[in-house]
Amino acid sequence: MDLILWRHAEAEPGGAGIPDDARKLTAKGVKQANKMAYWLDCNLPESCRVLVSPTLRTRETVEALKRKCKVLHELAPYATAEAVLAAANWPNSREPVLIVGHQPYLGQIAASLIMPHQEECAIRKGNVWWITQKLKDETGLQTYLKALMTPDLVIK
Repeated sequence: MDLILWRHAEAEPGGAGIPDDARKLTAKGVKQANKMAYWLDCNLPESCRVLVSPTLRTRETVEALKRKCKVLHELAPYATAEAVLAAANWPNSREPVLIVGHQPYLGQIAASLIMPHQEECAIRKGNVWWITQKLKDETGLQTYLKALMTPDLVIK
């Protein structure tokens, strides 16, 4: 199974009357989202399920991808890594799953799958971590980081 973790792009700061779930992307965030969406669209299989947090910044991030997506409250900022993995049906999903979400749970998922001795990975805003699991001979399933992409590396 492929599990692709996409942290939302840069958003306006919270506080001062702006609820956390209503924070919009900044101009830089829109550019980040567009670059990563371009890269993802070139690399994701058509069968990929796209699951997104209900916050405005994650929905604006995924809009750039122009693919059908499903908004899940299980992916809200306060979600646990376990709940997000369950929503993605990891490791049993038959198709790849793209999660558009938040820290700290994205970093916790990455750490638990590819660096189990580390509690959390720092996933920067707008970055994508592509984790895959393959059956390897008699050794069983192996989980590894297939790609790590940042908006700065995308040439459009």
